[in-house]
Amino acid sequence: MTCCSCFQRHTESGNRVQNAPFADHKARNDPSFEQRFSAGANPAPVPSTNPAPQADNGNMSVDAYRKKHEITIICPGREAPSPFMSFQSTGFPSEILREVQQAGFKAPSPIQAQSWPIALKGSDIVAVAKTGSGKTLGYLLPGFILVKNLRHNSRDGPTVLVLSPTRELATQIQDEAIKFGRSSRISSTCLYGGAPKGPQLRDLERGADIVVATPGRLNDILEMGKVSLRQVAYLVLDEADRMLDMGFEPQIRKIVKQVQPKRQTLMFTATWPREVRKIASDLLTNPVQVNIGNTDELVANKSITQHVEVTTSFEKGRRLDQILRQQEPGSKVIIFCSTKRMCDQLSRNLSRQYGASAIHGDKSQAERDSVLSEFRTGRCPILVATDVAARGLDVKDIRVVVNYDFPTGVEDYVHRIGRTGRAGATGIAYTFFCDQDSKYASDLVKILEGANQNVSPELRAMVGRGGYGGRGPRRWASSNDSYGGQGAYGSQTRDGPSFQSSYNNSSSGNQYGGAPSFHSRYGTNSYSLIPFQSHPYLMNFHLHHS
Repeated sequence: MTCCSCFQRHTESGNRVQNAPFADHKARNDPSFEQRFSAGANPAPVPSTNPAPQADNGNMSVDAYRKKHEITIICPGREAPSPFMSFQSTGFPSEILREVQQAGFKAPSPIQAQSWPIALKGSDIVAVAKTGSGKTLGYLLPGFILVKNLRHNSRDGPTVLVLSPTRELATQIQDEAIKFGRSSRISSTCLYGGAPKGPQLRDLERGADIVVATPGRLNDILEMGKVSLRQVAYLVLDEADRMLDMGFEPQIRKIVKQVQPKRQTLMFTATWPREVRKIASDLLTNPVQVNIGNTDELVANKSITQHVEVTTSFEKGRRLDQILRQQEPGSKVIIFCSTKRMCDQLSRNLSRQYGASAIHGDKSQAERDSVLSEFRTGRCPILVATDVAARGLDVKDIRVVVNYDFPTGVEDYVHRIGRTGRAGATGIAYTFFCDQDSKYASDLVKILEGANQNVSPELRAMVGRGGYGGRGPRRWASSNDSYGGQGAYGSQTRDGPSFQSSYNNSSSGNQYGGAPSFHSRYGTNSYSLIPFQSHPYLMNFHLHHS
């Protein structure tokens, strides 16, 4: 007889959960695993099981769809399931489809279309796609289906756990979980620092099917014994690259030890550096990798018109005023500064004429929530921010991004400007580039050229002066670049990828086995989409807890 409460043990007080780590996770002995995660791997699209199934919209074949949207798949030994090119082809329950249609979506985004059929088969996934590509629903909707099939007692702990690098992104994921899960009666809560623990703990006591959390706050609550992760069957690492950049790897690994090994793990990331590949090889088993675009190079969204202006610190204020005057009244604008002090100063100056608010790490959570709410509604259309808002901030109608100060690297530049041009829209980015930024000139020119943007003669002239600032190999270099293909992130050959020797000792899971075909397991439009014996987690749960 299956009992969900067997996942956790309480002390005599009845309040504290005994969170003992699981034993070591499954042995990973598949030598091909790490080869699949080499740098610069952009294989040709894997052929579908069906040679030429047609989309509901436009009669587009699977291969044509993948080519149009630059979708590549890495899953040696297995056939790639066909993408869902329409919502009707997903087989999602009617209440989920109704929520999606009410949100105004006409068709799945490429990352959704290709990751959904893979996730619904129970496979681990690595999804590499730019920000603003619809990744959140890419992992939430399959999670909803699993919640409804498992029917765990949510008071014993969540079924779905989503880890996020920042509280802003975490709260936005929570908003989406509430919006699209409401009609399915799926409960969720959000755990993040900078806010009182009391309300979050009460949400956990009432029960939550889905927990969205920042690693630091979740570890705090785990140490308090106020939550159990023993029945988490679906683990998501969102913006994994950002979490590692912020130093969360130890916290992530500590959290994962509390989650059962026989889980499904999904990793979503905008970039694919060595550090992300390493943690993917440790935490995921036999994953299918889905790439949208070229993961070998850091690229900017081509829907954004980029203007890089070589200027001086004294001219920035005047030029910013000109840019703001050119915008239509009420247009949403984000201005990025490098310091909290400049952020506050600029916000005060702009408030007199335009209406501006500031957001940065010294603001309390209540202040940050208030500022973001006013920005979203348009009551305060100008947001001045440090890099705390560079990732995760998902406001659909941001028209302009201004880099008042250039960031400390072109990766942050790409993520900053990525706040505009989201969900198929176009946008404009203005960047003030000064002499002290010249060490980034060469990399910035590569980004501009890769997005077919104009490069000013003044910026090209700075390339020779700036050099590379003494930095190491660049993860966005191309395979024939002296800094790139043979650098710290592995190499690529004409015959395929080869993983860097420093990671040859890592191990991986078993070879891909012959999994049942998708359509044999998802043939109905109801919550019985996943037969109890079919989903890998469900099968294991039945064997070990019956």
